Amino acid sequence: MRISMLRRRIAATLLAGSMLAGGGLSARAAPVLQNDALTFGPAGSVAGSTLAPLAPAVGAHGMVVSAQHLASEVGARILAQGGNAADAAVAVAYALAVVYPAAGNIGGGGFMTLRTPDGHAVFIDFREHAPLAATATMFQDAKGAVIPNLSILGWKAVGVPGTVAGMDLVLHRWGHLTRQQVMAPAIALARDGFVLGEGDVQLLDTSTADFARDPQARRIFLRPDGSRLQAGDRLVQADLARTLSLIARDGADAFYRGPIAADIVRASQAGGGILQLADFRSYAPRILAPLTCTYRGYHIDTAPPPSGGGVALCEILNILSGYDMGRLGLHTAPAIQREVEAMRHAYADRQDLGDPAFVHNPVQHLIDPAYAAQVRAGIPTDHALSSAALRPGEAQPEKTETTQFSVIDRKGMAISVTYTLNGWFGAKVIGGGTGMFMNDEMDDFSSRPGVPNMFGIVGSQANAVAPGKTPLSSMSPTILSRGGRPVMVIGSPGGSRIPTIVLSAILGVVDYGLDIQQAIDLPRIHEQWQPTHVEVEQGALSDAVAATLKREGYDIAPHAPWGVAEGILVGAPRLGTGKPGDGRYYGGFDRRHPGGAAVGE
Repeated sequence: MRISMLRRRIAATLLAGSMLAGGGLSARAAPVLQNDALTFGPAGSVAGSTLAPLAPAVGAHGMVVSAQHLASEVGARILAQGGNAADAAVAVAYALAVVYPAAGNIGGGGFMTLRTPDGHAVFIDFREHAPLAATATMFQDAKGAVIPNLSILGWKAVGVPGTVAGMDLVLHRWGHLTRQQVMAPAIALARDGFVLGEGDVQLLDTSTADFARDPQARRIFLRPDGSRLQAGDRLVQADLARTLSLIARDGADAFYRGPIAADIVRASQAGGGILQLADFRSYAPRILAPLTCTYRGYHIDTAPPPSGGGVALCEILNILSGYDMGRLGLHTAPAIQREVEAMRHAYADRQDLGDPAFVHNPVQHLIDPAYAAQVRAGIPTDHALSSAALRPGEAQPEKTETTQFSVIDRKGMAISVTYTLNGWFGAKVIGGGTGMFMNDEMDDFSSRPGVPNMFGIVGSQANAVAPGKTPLSSMSPTILSRGGRPVMVIGSPGGSRIPTIVLSAILGVVDYGLDIQQAIDLPRIHEQWQPTHVEVEQGALSDAVAATLKREGYDIAPHAPWGVAEGILVGAPRLGTGKPGDGRYYGGFDRRHPGGAAVGE
């Protein structure tokens, strides 16, 4: 790991990210598609990234990419000490709980796609569960109307956390190092503190008023006089250090059957919540078969239900496989039109999915290439379809604040993890004296079928609240392989936009020949059936392309940058230019928010 190079990359990221956060995008070079290869020309001349060019990070023996550079460094250090990708992933997860408290967590949950060196892939669901006392109408008033903010703020919004159980399972089954070894860096960061950078402060600033309302949060995340923390301040989290130390010593039992669970339950009951000790004792993560599909000869392992994201991703890719996207051209009007209509159909289909332990999901139908061909046959090429005309499953016309990390080791074990508190800092409450923020994942259920949640996703009865149930998610940690070897690890936060963020990166490297950093920098588009407008980041569409799409009936809605994708390519900086598995590792991190890093080992 070359620290001097890492520091230069972080400095560049902070500069680029601060420009994005301030609303004034950099006027530096933007990518221009010329002769099917991405080159750099004057900013704004053609649709493309507004970020300055940056080469992918390179690792000879492995790669770790996350949204916080200290966590990426922790993972690379674990790899250098002889740990494998499972060890590094667990270390990064706990480190992010300290240095990225807005979304990194032990008070939330998530999904992991893991591919072993022999090519066996599994999906680990350590998502939160609804408490045993939860009811389908718990967020409605006496007349059946949804009560504003009840599923978002405070203790009733909190689901039973799954991160600790998930990480313990992964470490026990696939790791080499001890729990004490992989957790030591996170404990030290919490106990000794770390100096806040601009990106850290930007996240804290999203919730300053909420910190002031919670006594525990105020004590930890504000200055003694109640003012906000600033870049250069040292954030010490002594309570969290003690919690992590208990987990390092006693494992998941400390969290689910010991003093941590007791502390959380006391705080929940005092705050009007419904968590009880039985919720923690009954929690268990699930090992499921990943959802699989193919695209242009690449095998894809991604998230099955209770994620709707993997289903949407595979359905979109199946539809697009019938078009020559490379020939249509990067972000041309024909290419964007086909992407949008594929998104529209997939998001209409996903609304009736739910926890497979509670409902039957028509997954095989939705990801069947024959179904995609039927959908494609009904997609016009010169005008927008009406979202109102679509119904789930017919072949016709979630908060964005999560975090992703990607890891691969020298033997080819690849791991993609998306985990979350849901909104920034979750339900804005800390679990008693534990020092950890609690999730607001109950909002990912349908508080009332037919009513959209905070991301605009319209829910259905399949995703209604029920005791012990896992809410539907869009998280889509994904691994691409070919010829029995991993070639790409990718994922992102972004709520309902997650599948289309992952889609953008996959299309970038597979169809358009971009390197992993260029694919992540590429400005994004998104359409999710309801609402019907097409969201676009700055630079995603040229003026001419936007004008063409508007004439065809598309409602183009400019949107602030979204998502924080973290990706890895194996064997070469671009797919098809090397032999996967025989070369180095190339990491790309999302510069839409400052502070992340790709660190090679």
